[in-house]
Amino acid sequence: MTTGIDDYPSFSTTDDALVLASASSPAELELLNDWLKTQRREHPDTTVEVLQLPATDEPAPGAVARLVEELESDEDRLVVPVRVFWVPGGLPTRLKVVGLISGRDTYRPPEILQRRILRKDPSRARIVAGEPAKVSELRKQWSETTVAENPREFARFVLRRAVLAIERVELRLLGPEYKSPRLVKPEMLDSARFRQGLEQIPGATVEKAGEMLDELSTGWSRFSVDLIPTMGRAIFSRGFDPRIDYDRSEIESMRHALEQHPAVLLFSHRSYLDGVIVPVAMQENRLPPVYTFAGINLSFGLMGPLFRHSGVIFLRRKLDDPLYKYVLRQYVGYIVEKRFNLNWSIEGTRSRTGKMLPPKLGLLAYVANAYLDGRSEDILLQPVSISFDQLHETAEYAAYARGGEKTPEGLSWLYNFIKAQGERNYGKIYVRFPEAVSMREHLGEPNGEMAHDEAAKRLAMQKMAFEVAWRILRVTPVNATNLVSALLLGARGVALTLDQLHHTLQDSLDYLERKNTPMTNSALRLRTAEGVRSAVDALSGGHPVTLVDSGREPVWRIAPEDELEAAFYRNSLIHAFQETSIVELALAYSARAATDPLQAFWDQVMRLRDLLKFDFYFADSAAFRDNVAEELSWYDRTPEGQAAGGWEAKVSAGGDEIYQMLRSKRPLLVGAMLRPFFEAYGIVADVLRDAPAEISERDLTKRALGVGRQYVAQGRVGSNESVSALLFATARQVAADQNLLVSGPDLQERRNAFRDELRGIVADMDKVDEIAREQFYYRDKQRRAESDPSD
Repeated sequence: MTTGIDDYPSFSTTDDALVLASASSPAELELLNDWLKTQRREHPDTTVEVLQLPATDEPAPGAVARLVEELESDEDRLVVPVRVFWVPGGLPTRLKVVGLISGRDTYRPPEILQRRILRKDPSRARIVAGEPAKVSELRKQWSETTVAENPREFARFVLRRAVLAIERVELRLLGPEYKSPRLVKPEMLDSARFRQGLEQIPGATVEKAGEMLDELSTGWSRFSVDLIPTMGRAIFSRGFDPRIDYDRSEIESMRHALEQHPAVLLFSHRSYLDGVIVPVAMQENRLPPVYTFAGINLSFGLMGPLFRHSGVIFLRRKLDDPLYKYVLRQYVGYIVEKRFNLNWSIEGTRSRTGKMLPPKLGLLAYVANAYLDGRSEDILLQPVSISFDQLHETAEYAAYARGGEKTPEGLSWLYNFIKAQGERNYGKIYVRFPEAVSMREHLGEPNGEMAHDEAAKRLAMQKMAFEVAWRILRVTPVNATNLVSALLLGARGVALTLDQLHHTLQDSLDYLERKNTPMTNSALRLRTAEGVRSAVDALSGGHPVTLVDSGREPVWRIAPEDELEAAFYRNSLIHAFQETSIVELALAYSARAATDPLQAFWDQVMRLRDLLKFDFYFADSAAFRDNVAEELSWYDRTPEGQAAGGWEAKVSAGGDEIYQMLRSKRPLLVGAMLRPFFEAYGIVADVLRDAPAEISERDLTKRALGVGRQYVAQGRVGSNESVSALLFATARQVAADQNLLVSGPDLQERRNAFRDELRGIVADMDKVDEIAREQFYYRDKQRRAESDPSD
């Protein structure tokens, strides 16, 4: 029987060796014996002893006892792990699914198939030998890293090292996407570091810690590396283009970074599909797999075992058990020390509004502790932007906004979720990997000052998390759905023709191009009428656009019942127009200032930033002011395009001069972008006018929904999207930040003043919207005159 021989040297020609030969069948045993004969023939002066081991994680007591004898006989002998590696032949997805359910592994086929493979294609069986090590070296490692003293424990340690040595060789043959932690539980429980910490926890035992490790431990079987991304792609390909849109230069930069350091992939989270997309992206780009933290609520039915073999780490909802927190901290430390990559949402949960949520620091603290403990010389925080042309989950999010409750996860929920992916064409999926954030740069050296200063560490983590989120926002491409939804929401129920849509979108496209904002091909195609028609056709049928085509020409609008769904898409691009929208509001405010309009402008700019800080990400104060100044400089240029440097003088002139600045500015977008947020704040402020000093979040939301619906019916707010339980949640945070939710002196007067301030902001917005409508109708009249002079 012949087979391929591994290219890696098994042992030198001058050292005696103990070969640990792992075989799962007589066929494999024959292959190993043939290989050993070859080694002995080529190295006649070398003594080669062989200990045959079954291909199981837990060897029989007899095998362990014999290994103890062999290890004690010669400290200078090399230990060489050897086994048969079966090159995968590739199976159709149906057989992979059957194999996963039955526990069969195509990377180690059953004996009957092994014989057949050796007859038809013997090159698929390959002997691989792990890197050898002397017994004395292994004993030194054992004594330095574990608390065990029993010779049998040393033998088990050697077996674990042998398995890992073989795994490393096979990983080089298979590729980095098959990298997975092995033997986590025994290595951790035997670790001196782990045992020392365990002794400090009252009532903690090794047995209890082991049970918690069983609960946490996960991995990627070679089978699941092939199967799970295939299944994931099959799910999202029901409604999405199966080809994910990447920036290839980002992929290669990340590949190089992951070769240097372990990483935590922190992704934006707008859909349950995100948890599927990241593994697919890593696998199809031949990048190392990720280990994803998820809530224990997703461990239901058959999905729990399936996810556990697919890199999912299930976390308890409450982390109040000191032993559980300790085991989790050590588990995270072990993962990064072994240079595996973790993965979770930087936002902690799905964004139901479309905009990015504030970062969650809980799990990040465990990784920071692992770094400061010296488990790795650096850990990278890799931002991941995931965005979609459309999502079926927007209907669910609209229901939450109306006050609906979340549907519990389960098998029926999963069936309906997968089924919904095939209801229509949702367009493309976009994944971006901007430059990673270095923990070392923010936390200093491992075991440094930050390790002993909790306040400084928390501040550094906040800065790291915000930097990750900021980088995600900067690379998330604006798509056609975002832009069309924003435009039609800004029309506040008025239907627009194709020509009106096309010419109005050009100002926004000009702005995005000037700011070098990334855009998808669908957004770039909005430069043409055909591209606009394609975009509105994709959104028609109440998803969320309504087509009215029974008249002279088709027109498109967003019906009131679809406004909350459309708001999700609009909110996904607000970050691109955030600063210019604030500029518009602050200009309108300064135009009515009694004294020093320029100072009033800057005061209002910073006040608006402060009010919106719970809903949006901002640059630091100095950078934000610079961005605002740069924004205004674009509207104060000579005919040659050079900065004239006179915008401050125009603002200082106040009144009509400022209104003229607004009339010359294109686009004017504050109403389309920020009206729902300030109107939602205003509804909450109005509710607080006659609410008790301390009111629960649930009660406040219930009252706000009722008042909001009344105001929509009366036309006192612009649209249904302002009446949202999701927006009221951050409105409550704004009110709390103004000290309006606790008893105190002059509480009623301060609540009234806050309500009046918000009414003033909305009035300023109305003024900007009035100017925007003037622009629109003037340009529309011009275009009609050009196309039909007799009109």
